[in-house]
Amino acid sequence: MVARPDATASTSRPLCPRYLTPRRCRAAIRYQSTAAVPEILYEDTANPYDAGYPGAWAPTTAPAYPSPLPDRALQSAKLAALHARLSLSQKLPLQTLARALVDKTADGNPAFNNANLALLGYTLINYHVCEWLICRYPRLPMMVLYEAMRAYSGNKALFQVAKQWGVEAAAAPGDEVDPGLLQFRLSRETSRIKLGYERPESDFQFKWRHSISSRVIRDDDFGDLLPTEPKPHGNLPSEELDQATLAGLDSQTKLAFGDMVHADLVRAVTGAVYAHCGRESVKAFVRAHVLARHLDPARLFRFKLPTRELSLLCAREGFEPPIARLLSETGRLSRTPVFVVGIYSGHDKLGEGAEASLDLARTKAAINALKAWYLYSPGADVRVPSDMLVDGAEPWQPSFIDVGEVI
Repeated sequence: MVARPDATASTSRPLCPRYLTPRRCRAAIRYQSTAAVPEILYEDTANPYDAGYPGAWAPTTAPAYPSPLPDRALQSAKLAALHARLSLSQKLPLQTLARALVDKTADGNPAFNNANLALLGYTLINYHVCEWLICRYPRLPMMVLYEAMRAYSGNKALFQVAKQWGVEAAAAPGDEVDPGLLQFRLSRETSRIKLGYERPESDFQFKWRHSISSRVIRDDDFGDLLPTEPKPHGNLPSEELDQATLAGLDSQTKLAFGDMVHADLVRAVTGAVYAHCGRESVKAFVRAHVLARHLDPARLFRFKLPTRELSLLCAREGFEPPIARLLSETGRLSRTPVFVVGIYSGHDKLGEGAEASLDLARTKAAINALKAWYLYSPGADVRVPSDMLVDGAEPWQPSFIDVGEVI
């Protein structure tokens, strides 16, 4: 038998995966940004990346990081456009703005994610929103005040702010991602900012009723219970644990997680403005991007017994008992009657309502009278306690704060 002419050449050539057929060489490669070197299973158990292997070659990929390097922020057009779109000061560098776009789930290093800045911005936004609401609407019931704060600084509200900024999310985090994109990973972790007292009964299925005073002292800034940490899935490896965690997420949880990540972005940018530009700059930033949104507090009320509550309110304030009077009517015997009822306390009319029946008109008049009481406001330009932190501020005049709701 005559040997082939290329037999000697083929035996001296080092065995490399590129010369193997796909059937004989099964490669298990992780196509992720976190893989520094491809993990390949070689047929002869030799690794061509080793220096001692004959004919070895050096890896062409540099070590990967979970988030972009800070120096790349200077070459990002998206980041520069976001900085200019928000009219941020030149004191706030692009590297800090790029850090605000990296969520904790994308990079666990606190020196490169926005966890610390988000916690600072969470406190600042809630403080300015709370003092503005209390001074402008001093008679709001506590539960309505919580909902008004949620409407201004909740996750869904700040998610809308982030979308109005034009922030886009990356498909997956990594060092090759543009620093101007929001980076996060889907996770079960839904409450990383925890300010409040974690109740021991929150692990049980049935919740006890909590009073308003208890919510003010123990719960978070929106009067909600602090959720407990998810229980671990035994001793599963990290990859299997991620799959087991993501398998239990429904669509509502995923949407809530996305809202929270975008809200943390707004909070992180607010914290960065405070860290680099100072107290007055962050106050103007919150008023321009958070408090400038329109909210009708009259739509937040929900009364169960409005006539009884109005009677108790008049008794507490020393007014005469409220009396409902029919002011006008039309079409009593038709299919579409209209009755206009007014509620009077002495000679003063407290409220007025028009409905298709006398009972509904009286109830609506009582609701309008209660809203007129609770929605009292000294004006839009009311002074808040943070105004006293400015140098040379005028002497403080205490704001009027009501004793609270009746029921």
